[in-house]
Amino acid sequence: MTRTGQIILSALLLVLIVGGGVIGSYAWRLNAAYNQAERFDSAEVFPDAENRPDAIVRPDGASYDPMNILLLGSDTRGEVGDDLDDIRGQRSDTILVVNIPADRDSINVMSIMRDNWVEIPGRGMNKINAAMAFGGVPLLIQTIENIIDVPIDHVAIIDFEGFKGLTEALDGVTVENPREFTSVDDHYFAEGSITLEGEQALSFVRERYAFPDGDYSRVANQQLFLKSLVRELLSRETLTSPNRIVEAVDAFSPFLTVDSGLTVANLVPLGISMQSVRANDMTMFTSPTLGTGMVGSASVVHPDWDRLAELAILFREDRVGDWQP
Repeated sequence: MTRTGQIILSALLLVLIVGGGVIGSYAWRLNAAYNQAERFDSAEVFPDAENRPDAIVRPDGASYDPMNILLLGSDTRGEVGDDLDDIRGQRSDTILVVNIPADRDSINVMSIMRDNWVEIPGRGMNKINAAMAFGGVPLLIQTIENIIDVPIDHVAIIDFEGFKGLTEALDGVTVENPREFTSVDDHYFAEGSITLEGEQALSFVRERYAFPDGDYSRVANQQLFLKSLVRELLSRETLTSPNRIVEAVDAFSPFLTVDSGLTVANLVPLGISMQSVRANDMTMFTSPTLGTGMVGSASVVHPDWDRLAELAILFREDRVGDWQP
């Protein structure tokens, strides 16, 4: 489910950013729609200051600070709310770090595989998604910050049920499907131009059993879908229709929990600063690993610590866009 989550979470964040950039006089409606989201108290969701990396120094000549947003995916809305104690004990299905550089001309999305075998502060070595079970969102943030050596600025948890409403609010997403197939949940996808929404869209990006090469085709489909979705979000029709954006935000906000600092008042200027960003300006990659293996009876993913050290330098120097997977 991790790669499905990459697509869903990245798309939802883009809706918010796009909405902030073009909403104008519709800001009050965006605010009303977005206010359906639950809120964490920022004072409680982040680790203590002494356990966090130093803030990044704004690059010379830059008008903005770099921003890093942690996106967590869940399939169980009933267990996601604004109470941090309720979340302690869960394991996140999807972990993404969204990097927005100071020049605001791109978006870099890093997926962290949930089985990465890492040091969890105070808990020793374990799978990274166990940090949520041990210490909730603050411990997961601290674990990730220790890896990338920069602070996380905001956090959002999204239930994937909200994705169906998003695709429906956009009247579907059209993709050029390279080959026909039928998913295990009995959705048929013809070769050529097809429009996906709701459960069908989720099935398209989840399916792997219909293909001889399994995950390879699934990843290709996911990348195809994401690019198509981003193009739809950034299309002239969407950008000139604030009402359409509000409807999209309204569709998934009830399935969203964010820190109290991630407000419309902050999203609007962020969106405005990123008005030039288009689908081709988004880069997605996975944190470097050395492959899978066993630790005792557990199947784990071994991080490539040498390459992660190189990546951490790029985070600190606001050059994540230079990363070569």
